[in-house]
Amino acid sequence: MAVTLQTEDRTLIATLSGEIDHHGAAPMRLEIDEKIEACQPETLVLDFEGVTFMDSSGIGLIMGRHRVMEALGGEVIIRNPPPHIRRVMRISGMERIAQIQNTPHA
Repeated sequence: MAVTLQTEDRTLIATLSGEIDHHGAAPMRLEIDEKIEACQPETLVLDFEGVTFMDSSGIGLIMGRHRVMEALGGEVIIRNPPPHIRRVMRISGMERIAQIQNTPHA
C-alpha cells in the first residue's frame, strides 16, 4: 500500500497502489488530507490503477475525501480502477458521488 501525490495546476493527483484495507487506508487518508489542507485543490484525482485489492476501507477512503473536497467546493475523480475494484465501486454507489473514468495509456 502506497500513495504518491503530485499537483498540476489546481488538481491534486493521488496515485494509489497495493492493497487498500483497514490497515492501509488510514495512512493513505492522513497523507492525502494533509496535502489537501496544504494546497487547497479544486479537484482531487484518486488513481486506482495500481490497486490490487480493496475492501470497504477503500470505499470509506473515497467517501471521506469526497466530504473534504465538498467542503472546499471541489470534486473527486476516480481514475483507472481495475475491473474488480470498479465493480465494488459500482455496487457501493460511488458513481453517485464521484466521476469514474479510465484514461488511455500511451
